[in-house]
Amino acid sequence: MFKTIIVPVDPGEPKFSAPAIEAASRFARDYGSSLRLVAVLAHSQGFVASYLPADFEEKAISDTRAMLDDLAHGLGLPKDKIAVSVRIGSIYHEVIEEAKEVEADLIVMESHRPDLSTYLLGSN
Repeated sequence: MFKTIIVPVDPGEPKFSAPAIEAASRFARDYGSSLRLVAVLAHSQGFVASYLPADFEEKAISDTRAMLDDLAHGLGLPKDKIAVSVRIGSIYHEVIEEAKEVEADLIVMESHRPDLSTYLLGSN
């Protein structure tokens, strides 16, 4: 039924995605699907970036990829059925672009309960 499933993972709160990852891995096992964990990092703007170490972005990508690899390793899926991806940009745009690029059939994600800040600031 599903060939490729994507699960967005918040690098700042990876445990929050646990229920979505568990549900998606069940789908992957049931349907023989591939599962892809995706994390999106914010792009460091010029002014802010000038105060960060030169290798800040590369280290953030490497650390995030390692975190995703750890999550993926514990799912019990065959290595050829699980992948990770780290992207830089706006969350909703990058998740949608990832889904298009890998021709995902399903995106499984958790949702926070909306509160006043969500209505004022928006959410991803």
